Amino acid sequence: MDAYLQHEEKHLRNSDLLTDIVIGMSDGLTVPFALAAGLSGAVASTGIIVIAGIAEIAAGSIAMGLGGYLAGKTEQDHYRSEVKREYYEIENLRDLEIKETKEFFAGIGLSEELQDRATEEISKDKKQWVDFMMKHELGLEKPDPKRATKSALNIGLSYVAGGLVPLSPYFFIQLPIEALKISVIVTLICLFIFGWFKSKMTGVNPFTGALKVMLIGAVAAAAAFGVAKLFGG
Repeated sequence: MDAYLQHEEKHLRNSDLLTDIVIGMSDGLTVPFALAAGLSGAVASTGIIVIAGIAEIAAGSIAMGLGGYLAGKTEQDHYRSEVKREYYEIENLRDLEIKETKEFFAGIGLSEELQDRATEEISKDKKQWVDFMMKHELGLEKPDPKRATKSALNIGLSYVAGGLVPLSPYFFIQLPIEALKISVIVTLICLFIFGWFKSKMTGVNPFTGALKVMLIGAVAAAAAFGVAKLFGG
């Protein structure tokens, strides 16, 4: 039983990590790719593209990481406020909470006698009762207190890793258009692989999901390149 609980807990943590990576990597691969493609159609030096790309990756990773941090803090604040509300209801609206607890046990098929016994037993301990109501009435799990910081780092670093993929050819090739050709090939392959794993995680057809992710990146880059060419002459 202990081994099962430990495995389940590890599984949930890994799910959070994978979710953060998907969020960061998705934008990290797409946004700098579109930026580099757009600039390739407007400037004659890869140096400008590299500087702009690094600046965008820095700003984007901070913004995405901050978004993940705020989301994690909001989740914690929401959980704490609901805990306070449950304690208040148990102390001041005890009859209503007992009714709601019995309704839960009735919903899982317990007899009237077992409903009364289970409710009486769980209501002896306020903390136990509150934890029970948080999970089964509100569907809320206690968030990891370090989740906000972990999420910020995971998303931010994933954004940086993704952003360096389309930008990397510009470090070694002088002509923007030539660098763009390599960037397109490398980035589209990475987008396809990323889309494949993302689709496997979410239960979508892997090939279809990978193709969609790759096409979104390609369309974004093509649009940016076209606009830069149009207005840059």
